[in-house]
Parts: sequence; structure tokens; C-alpha cells
Amino acid sequence: MTIDFKAEVEKRREDLLADLFSLLEINSERDDSLADAEHPFGPGPVKALHKFLEIAERDGYPTKNVDNYAGHFEYGDGDEVLGIFAHMDVVPAGSGWHTDPYTPTIKDGKLYARGSSDDKGPTMACYYGLKIIKELGLPISKKVRFVVGTDEESGWADMDYYFEHSGVKEPDFGFSPDAEFPIINGEKGNMTEYLHFAGENSGAARLHTFTGGLRENMVPESATALVSGSLPDLATKLAAFATEYKVAFELVEEDDKYKVTIIGKSAHGASPQSGVNGATYLARFLNQFDFAGPAKDYLAVAGQILFEDHKGEALGVAHTDEKMGALSMNAGVFRFDEVATDNTIALNFRYPKGTSPEEIQAVLKELSVADVTLSEHGHTPHYVPMEDPLVATLLDVYERQTGLHGHEQVIGGGTFGRLLKRGVAYGAMFPGYTDTMHQANEFADVEDLMRAAAIYAEAIYELVK
Repeated sequence: MTIDFKAEVEKRREDLLADLFSLLEINSERDDSLADAEHPFGPGPVKALHKFLEIAERDGYPTKNVDNYAGHFEYGDGDEVLGIFAHMDVVPAGSGWHTDPYTPTIKDGKLYARGSSDDKGPTMACYYGLKIIKELGLPISKKVRFVVGTDEESGWADMDYYFEHSGVKEPDFGFSPDAEFPIINGEKGNMTEYLHFAGENSGAARLHTFTGGLRENMVPESATALVSGSLPDLATKLAAFATEYKVAFELVEEDDKYKVTIIGKSAHGASPQSGVNGATYLARFLNQFDFAGPAKDYLAVAGQILFEDHKGEALGVAHTDEKMGALSMNAGVFRFDEVATDNTIALNFRYPKGTSPEEIQAVLKELSVADVTLSEHGHTPHYVPMEDPLVATLLDVYERQTGLHGHEQVIGGGTFGRLLKRGVAYGAMFPGYTDTMHQANEFADVEDLMRAAAIYAEAIYELVK
């Protein structure tokens, strides 16, 4: 039987977009200030989870909500289970948008909204891929379990809870529609180290506060410091710095203090070189003034050692593996307050085989100006060989659908594909795509979503027929 999956997607184009819009209109950012027993990561992620399961129930699937942490629906029967893992949560929208991030807008063929490419757009493309198989009544011999989480962008506590409480066996193999084609069969390790500083000031210049960054896995778009004391020619020097480094700035005087802001560019923490880290640039600018004590140490580490050190070379933790590539580092969250006893810089590392969180921590401790702690949650490097039938099948479908050569890829980003020993990430970005994940004006190309849906339909069918 020959099936034109592209034609089947086209028949469902408007329905796919309508369902996607209903998800994109939900602000599903994690909000711990509103978290409770019914809303473990705040109300937004729960609302998006409910909407997704509502769509699945409408289409006749049996669904299960695991205490608002995650949920799934199933299709088909069989001893083997194909797991599809996606997520409904999104990173904070941040600033710099040309449209409302939660009012999905199509302009010049691009769908703008937070979550359009990470991960609601790819999720619905994959959902419709399975929906086509169901509606055509194609014969299958395995079960499909489609799982959606609500905390992928933070600590993956949703999946920890899901696997412990879902009451179903772990899928035998699977993929996550949360990266790029042709395939992601390797992912670097992912963990965060925290540098800790005291808050005392003793110099002619005084640092009252320094804040930058929303999440560890986002490049800080901007950072703001409140300073006072001896700051000769502050305004002139700030303007010259902004011109030299091609960044925007703001300077406001408040009660004999100055609020200084540097505005860079956000990016995904797995690709820190794609952004402009507003926090390290601000620290670099402030370093020229006469700060002292822990405040000086804080600015020196941020503005001298961490500045544009995307591979950890200045830190002394750089490492490269022949297959998995180089370590990357994102200085993601900065919090300093002179009255606080614990001020931090969060460093998110994507590391290949051949190094470890403990080795990196040992090097960081040699800085001597800061205490160092390691995050509780992390992920070790993950790799599924090219010879695995899962990888071979997915690449074969990609090549048939696109006419392009399929090849393996290893990324620094972490996806739910690594939840399974035989798990990969598959789509939905195509080669040459402009990656706007975790950035302002995030978008998904509408035609690419339709292309992806056809690939998902054929891929799922080939895996479970």
C-alpha cells in the first residue's frame, strides 16, 4: 500500500493549526510562586497539559493524567511500546517581542509564539502524524504511547514523577519531536554548577545589586546593576563601551545611585555562542571601577573569566570528544545583593564523554574566590548507535520524504529522547533552519511543520506496523 502522507497532512492543515493555536495561546511558563499540590509547576503548565489531553480525548484516545505532572494517551496493541515524548511547558517569554508571545501570529509563512518551535509546534505535527495512521486505519502490531510533560525546560521533575507513578512499563524505544532532522542520536551531558559569593562591599565604588538571566538554559538577554560611589565619567564610559561592543544600554539615576543595564541577545543555553550575554558584558564594563571584596570578585569572575568563554577555556574546563564534540558553557543566572550572604552565578555545562561534573567542579574550586556547588539534577552523555534499527528506520524515512542525506548528530541540548536507552530526538527543525528556541520572536515555519507531520506519520507507521 502506497500512502501519500503529505496529501493526508494537507487535508488536515487547518485542523492542525487550530489545535496548535489553542495550545500556543496558553502561557505555560513555570511559576513556582503559584505552585501547589494541584499545580506542581504553577497553573500554566497544567492548563496546557489539560488542553492537550482534551484534544486526545476528542479524537478517541484513552488518556491518563498523572497528577498534573505529565500525561499520556495510547493507541494500538502489542507487547512492544513506542514512546513519543514531548512537553507543554515553555521558557519565559522575556522581552523584545514584535508580537504578543501568547497570541499566535502567522506572518510571511512564519508562526510566531512562545512554544511554536519548542515544543508545541513539533508536538502537534507529531500528534497529527499519529492521527493520520489512526484515521486511515492502518494495521499496526505495536502500541504507541504519546507522553507530554510539564517541566522539560527546568529540572525534568515531571518525568521523574511520571515514571514513578504512571503505573505503565517503560517504552521499549522511542523519540522526542523536540530538536532537528535528520536525527539527534547523541546528547551531551547536562548539569549546572553554582558559584557562591558573599555580599560585602569595601571599595570606593559600591555594588548594591546585580541581576541577570531568567533560566540556566537561556543566555541572559540583559542584566542590571545598581551602583554608587566613585564612578568617574560613568555615562561617557558606558556609551563608549556600548559602541565598542555593539550592545544597547540604559542608565538611570536613583537617589544618588545609578541603575546600569546592558541589553544583549537571548539564545538557547546549549548554543551560548548564538547569543550576547548581557550579564557578562555588564560585569566587564563595571570591572574598570574601584570595587573591592566579594563584589569585586563577583564582577571579575563574571566580566573577565566568563566573558565570551563559551567553551570553558578561560575557566580551564574545556574538553572535546572525537564523536560528541566540545564542551559548552552558559553563564545563565546572576543574582547579587549586598545584604545577602549567598550570591550566585549559575553555570550550565553541556559536556561530552571524557569529563564529568565532579572533574569540572574540582577545577572551579581552584578559582578560590567562590564556593562551588553542583546541581542535584543532571544528565550524563547519551548515545544510540547508527546501527540501531530505530535510528536506521528514522533516517530512511527522512531520506525518502526529503530526498536529503540522513546522518547522525550529537547536540548540547537535552531532550526527552534521552529518557529511554533506545531513545533519540527527531525533528522538527530542518537543515538550514533559523533556530529561535528560547529567544524573543520565536517562530516555526508553517510549511516546515506540515513537512514534519508527514515525516512523523510515515516514521511512526514504519516503527509500529
